[in-house]
Amino acid sequence: MEQHLFQILEAINKNANLNQKKLAEICGISIGKVNYLIHDLTFGDYIFSEKKGRNISYFLTQKGINFLQSGIEAYHHKKVNIHQDPLTEIKQAVILAAGMRKDFNKPAGLMAIDEITLLKRNIDILQENGINDIVIVTGYKPETFAEYPEFNHLTFVENKKYKWTGSMASLAAAQPYIANDFLLIEDDILIEERAIKEILAHPQRDCVLITNESGSGDEAFVEIKNGYLHKISKDIHQFNHVDGEMIGISKLSYEVYTKMVSEYQLNNRNPLLHYEYMLLDISRHYNIGYLEIHNLIWGEIDSLQHYNIVTEKIYPMLKRKEAVFREIWIKSHLMEALNLAYEDIEDIQPFGGMTNKNFKVVIQGKEYVLRIPGNGTESMINRKEEKFNAALASNLGIDTELVYFNEESGVKIAELIPEAETLTPKMAKRQDIMELTTANFRILHFSGLEMAGRFDVFEKIEEYERLMQEANAHPYEHYEETKAHVMVLKEIYQGMDIALAPCHNDALPQNIVKSGADKLYLIDWEYSGMNDPMWDLAWHAMESDFSPEEEELFLTLYFQEDEVSLEIQQRMIMNKIFQDFLWTIWTVIKEAKGDDFGTYGPDLLARCRKNLEHDLIREMTYEYKK
Repeated sequence: MEQHLFQILEAINKNANLNQKKLAEICGISIGKVNYLIHDLTFGDYIFSEKKGRNISYFLTQKGINFLQSGIEAYHHKKVNIHQDPLTEIKQAVILAAGMRKDFNKPAGLMAIDEITLLKRNIDILQENGINDIVIVTGYKPETFAEYPEFNHLTFVENKKYKWTGSMASLAAAQPYIANDFLLIEDDILIEERAIKEILAHPQRDCVLITNESGSGDEAFVEIKNGYLHKISKDIHQFNHVDGEMIGISKLSYEVYTKMVSEYQLNNRNPLLHYEYMLLDISRHYNIGYLEIHNLIWGEIDSLQHYNIVTEKIYPMLKRKEAVFREIWIKSHLMEALNLAYEDIEDIQPFGGMTNKNFKVVIQGKEYVLRIPGNGTESMINRKEEKFNAALASNLGIDTELVYFNEESGVKIAELIPEAETLTPKMAKRQDIMELTTANFRILHFSGLEMAGRFDVFEKIEEYERLMQEANAHPYEHYEETKAHVMVLKEIYQGMDIALAPCHNDALPQNIVKSGADKLYLIDWEYSGMNDPMWDLAWHAMESDFSPEEEELFLTLYFQEDEVSLEIQQRMIMNKIFQDFLWTIWTVIKEAKGDDFGTYGPDLLARCRKNLEHDLIREMTYEYKK
């Protein structure tokens, strides 16, 4: 009822010469209800009427004006909550990199910060936080991005009118590639990693990141009202009070983004509009939240002066602060796992690893290895199976004792191997090392034990291809052609009567550690499971770069026979092909998630293609096709 009273007062306020029929049309209610409400408003002294001939005019009293004003103000502050769904996990980011900086001959994001580009640093942070679908909107010198192969897996879209448009035009250009909530970042921003983590975890699906004023002279000031975004401007004179500064990182829901683009495309007549002001327009009707982080170290590179300040002052501070946070992060894993006090952890040193982050840690004078799973491994590794299999290996004496293993996070702590020396391919070629290596493989393969899980390479190929697609990654050249040949071999291989055994399945030299003169340990059981034992032998032989003569010696030591059967030779070469093909896909996925393996992946595929030309394979394929 109050809504209808308000509608009638508003209509009368705009035009006194309205009869009840017209009021009914404007307010969308019946004439009878209008007559009833007019009576109530007159009786309540909100309006009065004057008769002029046959016509009646209605006017607001001061009481009516006050009521209307309070209603307008109340209505003005009411906003729609656009979301019915809860917070969703962010898997996509849009980086705006179209703008030209007069002081640089390249996009600002390609300026070097501590030997890597600013863009690469920000992408690494995104990928560390699970964001692998990244759209970069270019404009100024788009061809320069092609000079950086680390960006090849990203999606690029060009704003060809960047010279005459603002950032909203660039943001709208990304629309064909946006289907979910995303993180929006400007390419010239240097910021602490924790800022990205916190805005991703923030409960509001639409929010801007703000911090205390920087004094840079180019601030986008922000005013907050009732817990939501109220005003954005670079003119401080427009503010009753300033709550912070917007710094070029926002989290946008798909719904709000769609409304921004629709409003821009349908009604905009100012091509220089920036996305912040379109977001502010949307916030008139919909709740746009904010995340305020005080004492945040950050900077932007708009000019050579800014760049010098960032590289000489801001980045060194940020690097020191992030080092402290990383140490706290590592120690927190240890403290939680082993119920330690902070001061019990005496030293932390990086300890290598391709898939994971490994650290040598000293706790109360004793040395351990802490493994923190790498980015993207949660979708590729069954941690419950790994824990079971690692314990089995420890009981067999071919790995050290587990101190702690978290099945949910994959965090693992093990005793440090005494006199530890990780094998290199050169060491693996020595006969004394081969004897130790094959002895460990024999203990494992002939143990008669049942490992958790089966490592089926063809199921893994299907699984990894799905993960590759989800990561928006693209396989290397000749992939499909190679796969067709591999699938022919699959039919031949599956026709063989092969007894499965417990296997390590990732037996490259870096996963074998020498302890003293006569002891080796197999470490990292992430891919372990029941498999063809030739998988372990083939992978170790390839990664150790054995010559044909060295491989023959290795196999005779393993089988403890002078000659190797034709079937074993066939299974060896087939397993080499299968694993090179599989780890090629693995490398594509890992690189899409931020790792850099150089030419490792293409080299695997090239070796796979070479082995497909092996005489044994040609002969088998020929016989099969007959």
